Amino acid sequence: MSFKLASSPHTRRANKTANIMRWVALACIPGVITQWYCFGIGVLIQIFICIISAIVAEAICCQLRGRPVKQVINDHSALLTGLLLGICLPPLAPWWIGVIGSVFAITLVKQAYGGLGQNLFNPAMAGYVILLISFPVSMTGWIPPTDLITIPLSFSDYVSVVFSGYTAQGYSLEQIRSGIDGVTMATPLESVRNGLNQGLTYQEIIKQDVFSNGLGQGWFAVNIAFLLGGVVLLKQKIIKWQIPLSFLISLAIFSLISQAISPDGTGSMLLHMTSGATCFAAFFILTDPVSASTTDKGRLIFGALCGFLVFVIRQFGGYPDAVAFAVLLANMAVPLIDYYTQPRTFGHGSRS
Repeated sequence: MSFKLASSPHTRRANKTANIMRWVALACIPGVITQWYCFGIGVLIQIFICIISAIVAEAICCQLRGRPVKQVINDHSALLTGLLLGICLPPLAPWWIGVIGSVFAITLVKQAYGGLGQNLFNPAMAGYVILLISFPVSMTGWIPPTDLITIPLSFSDYVSVVFSGYTAQGYSLEQIRSGIDGVTMATPLESVRNGLNQGLTYQEIIKQDVFSNGLGQGWFAVNIAFLLGGVVLLKQKIIKWQIPLSFLISLAIFSLISQAISPDGTGSMLLHMTSGATCFAAFFILTDPVSASTTDKGRLIFGALCGFLVFVIRQFGGYPDAVAFAVLLANMAVPLIDYYTQPRTFGHGSRS
């Protein structure tokens, strides 16, 4: 019997960065396909614009910093940033929205801090927030699910609206967003917020066309698809379970409490869990290994904090989805969370 001598620490080799990025991108596929099916091929157009813009911005930054361009691009982090940002954009947003958001995310949020592993904030969410604050009209222009669109759109129509603002027949984005009654349709979370502000009850709000059995049409399927992709990441041990679980439980608990206190003054727990970017955020955004907490206890606190912030902003803030703002606020708390949740040092307190 032979023995192999090796110095400590005896740890397994971690996944390569490029492999992790590829797995996350692949796990997004079910959600992207479902989003494409529910909201049209404009989803793929936005993702393509964001990915190309992010990769070009990364290459230019590396060239200016004197770093090996090919090596940095091949870690696929820029590709993933563009993919995650593109998923968040309205399908018919102007083309320059994706370009500005991707360039901002790569140059100022990632490369300005030193590149991959040095950024304080989640690049995709920082890019999304700067777009939402700067161009609120374009960023809130979500179209109804394809089943509710009154003006049929071809691939060329999607391309035309993204790059010119109008279809070949001259229809504008506002006309496309209008329902049969001529009223512009909003997302489920926007409908709840707007309806409550107008004095409607929750039961009256969910009678709108954008809801089906109390759930958002299209959005329920999209969230379930991203949930399935998240399960794949968990099974492959690309992400850990603490953040997604604590986030979803936290959001569920606070929405249940609010619903118990004021049934007609808040959305249902199931609506909160299956609308907007809830499941997408739980598995693909919050779990960013750079900007999230790095300790097991810290991950639980970080996820719970994000769930609380999402609920508070949805319920009392001016932005209906709230995920991006919650993530960035929680990112600022990560150093403090990690400081107080460091595991006990091996051998600490033992007698010699």
